[in-house]
Amino acid sequence: MENTFQITYKINTAISPEDLSAVFKASGINRPAEDLQRLQRMIDHADILITAWVNEKLIGIARALTDFSYCCYLSDLAVDKEYQKTGIGKELVRLVQEQIGEEATLILLASPVAMEYYPKIGFEKIENGFKILRKK
Repeated sequence: MENTFQITYKINTAISPEDLSAVFKASGINRPAEDLQRLQRMIDHADILITAWVNEKLIGIARALTDFSYCCYLSDLAVDKEYQKTGIGKELVRLVQEQIGEEATLILLASPVAMEYYPKIGFEKIENGFKILRKK
């Protein structure tokens, strides 16, 4: 796709669970896109929501949880497949970093298909992590 579209980035602008569902589905990210109540809770409890728009269409999102002083967890980074490989994801991450400042470390869990992507936009792979997986 030729980069002829105008992207608008918004910081902590309200979005609907329907918009979030649509961008999750269009991006291919594995999220509970059909559970609108759960998506609303994901929106409500995020500390940072950076969104990318083409006109009135949400085409990208970075959703993060942070204390703004030591760490920030990038819970979601999703860009509509039609707009991927145009720098939107990298810009969403840059804007999250701008919001958290220089004291906080930005961390994330990558899906297996995204393992090649994150080093390209400045992330360093780490081996010292653990998880207790959610039940649903």
